[in-house]
Amino acid sequence: MIRINLLRLSFPSSPSNFFAFSSQIPVLPLINRSRSRLMAKCAYTTAFEPPGKKLLFRQLFEKESSTYTYLLADVTHPDKPALLIDPVDKTVERDLSLVRELGLKLIYAMNTHVHADHVTGSGIIKTQVPDVKSIISKASNSKADILIEAGDKIYFGDLFLEARATPGHTLGCVTYVTGDGLDQPRPRMAFTGDALLIRGCGRTDFQGGSSSQLYKSVHSQIFTLPKDTLIYPAHDYKGFTVSTVGEEVLYNSRLTKDEETFESIMENLNLPYPKMIDMALPVNLTCGLQELTAKPVEAASN
Repeated sequence: MIRINLLRLSFPSSPSNFFAFSSQIPVLPLINRSRSRLMAKCAYTTAFEPPGKKLLFRQLFEKESSTYTYLLADVTHPDKPALLIDPVDKTVERDLSLVRELGLKLIYAMNTHVHADHVTGSGIIKTQVPDVKSIISKASNSKADILIEAGDKIYFGDLFLEARATPGHTLGCVTYVTGDGLDQPRPRMAFTGDALLIRGCGRTDFQGGSSSQLYKSVHSQIFTLPKDTLIYPAHDYKGFTVSTVGEEVLYNSRLTKDEETFESIMENLNLPYPKMIDMALPVNLTCGLQELTAKPVEAASN
């Protein structure tokens, strides 16, 4: 909501500066161009706070598994609530140190899916910051403090992420998308896990994967987002850090093909068995905690 706050109004001291200032005001039909009307219009414009200023965003990297971890926080909220997406056990100390340095309050440790190539950092984070809640999709058949479903919204301060079901790499893959609204960051951001990588996608040959399902997921849940939506995947192996929906629709080497060709590509990747899967999967099914005390699972905010 745009707020009108006349107390924040200030005029430049010189005529030339005033012209530059007033030229930034959207042109609207005016019948009365009196000073009072101009003052009201200027106040309306300058009271608006661009939503980009609310979001603190950091992209972090773990080199052994080429995993990206994402830190997001609402820095205009008094508590500066923050969340981590896809934390890795090996870099928890780095991530928590950054949270402390930035004066943030970490409230969520979230996973896009049950990872097979590294151990999630969610469990270690919960032992060091007990108030942090772990989050994963209900469809993943794993344990966490909060199990989410498609359409659920995860709030941190006045900002939120929307969960979109994007199975295919695994049964429980979700994509977290920043909110759609005037008070939410622009352009939107999509944290796609392994469902959509930059110019590629995750494999579909284990953990209930399905090439047909992945194709439909990406095309219906990600490629339908605005073209300027920023794509932030869980991994990259070539040094890319970010893409957009528009770029991937045009240039993704797999998902630009028709569904039949895509399935053929995925069936013939001949990738080696993930070297950490036997160790990582059992731990990640409990969001990184070896032992969980019995407690009710909370429902996500809607």
